[in-house]
Amino acid sequence: MTGIMDKPPYTEYPKIASEALLLRKIDPEELPQLLPISFYDGKPAQTEAEAAKMLQQIEQDHLNGESIHWGIEERSSGKLTGTCGFYRGFENASGELGGVLLPEYRGKGDMTEAMRLAIEFGFRRIGLKRIFAVTSKDNSAAIKLLERLDFRSIKTTKEEVEYEILPR
Repeated sequence: MTGIMDKPPYTEYPKIASEALLLRKIDPEELPQLLPISFYDGKPAQTEAEAAKMLQQIEQDHLNGESIHWGIEERSSGKLTGTCGFYRGFENASGELGGVLLPEYRGKGDMTEAMRLAIEFGFRRIGLKRIFAVTSKDNSAAIKLLERLDFRSIKTTKEEVEYEILPR
């Protein structure tokens, strides 16, 4: 697929699996368990109604070709543990990767695995030439995660740091 970008929207929402995780579309009925980590444009949802509206906006972004957003399912239990995906469009064959896990699932390697799956999808399926992530300078866990995934720091501001990874 060199040179060709296969961007959203997809006729069939992509599922990506590893032995331990499944990245899949989020069902609106699952919103109550995701409320603590429901965000849109950096703003947290305060209520299930706000989370539902955010999920609708995320779906519209997908239909507009600007994002792909998965729920992270722990295959052994079938429980959603977090979210992961690409946000804010794919200008210049670049994609911004982000994710968040429910607190009780952090530190187990799930986000590392989910992001590896998403990175591979971004480079191979979408055809991205660059994947980047932006996080707070204070978010040491996110910084360690990005560095573990071979992202390199490319820009630092007073509050944030931007990382990128290029295809191998």
